[in-house]
Amino acid sequence: MSAVPFVVRAEYRGTFSVHLVFQDGTEGTVDFEDWLEGPIFEPLRDAAFFQRFSIEAGTLVWPNGADIAPETLYETAKLSTAV
Repeated sequence: MSAVPFVVRAEYRGTFSVHLVFQDGTEGTVDFEDWLEGPIFEPLRDAAFFQRFSIEAGTLVWPNGADIAPETLYETAKLSTAV
């Protein structure tokens, strides 16, 4: 993949999971639970706060400034649909 992938749609799927759709049509559901460690991600362990994500600059961001690189989201989403 030569271009940086970017998220065009995100839908909360319960607990700490979000279904992501990328500009190239790739999609998958990402479980963030194992990633919610460290000071910036600690607030996201509150399910109500976790659901307050938005899409900015092609990736998911939260009100406290937490985000995850779109390339990481893309690769994880692809793995979630691999058989």
